[in-house]
Amino acid sequence: MPKKILIIDDEPPIIAALSVRLKKSGYTTHSAQNGHAGLKAAENCRPDVIVLDIRMPDMDGFEVCRRLKETDDLSQIPVIFLSANIKDEAKANAKASGGSRFISKPYDAEKLVAAIDDVLTPSVTPT
Repeated sequence: MPKKILIIDDEPPIIAALSVRLKKSGYTTHSAQNGHAGLKAAENCRPDVIVLDIRMPDMDGFEVCRRLKETDDLSQIPVIFLSANIKDEAKANAKASGGSRFISKPYDAEKLVAAIDDVLTPSVTPT
């Protein structure tokens, strides 16, 4: 069964481009155009990974991520921030809110797919 990716971004062209690329890589995609809708979509579709923008009109990505991490059923879902804000402060806030990765826009599609594959691959601890 293909892994589910939830894209939360307020720009429909970004969602469309990401969806096409991720589907070509074998993933199923779901999307939401703001933070509140993203939280509801996460509850409904139970994605394997969330790709999350920072700057959105109703709730920023940092708050969305914090709320996800505070929800027992959703707290283990890896979050990959995808943002045009490449300042060190944004990267630090992404990590502090519970993000697994940070990729800057404009994004390299192969780098994004590699990051998704990486967070989906369980780490093996040597015995």
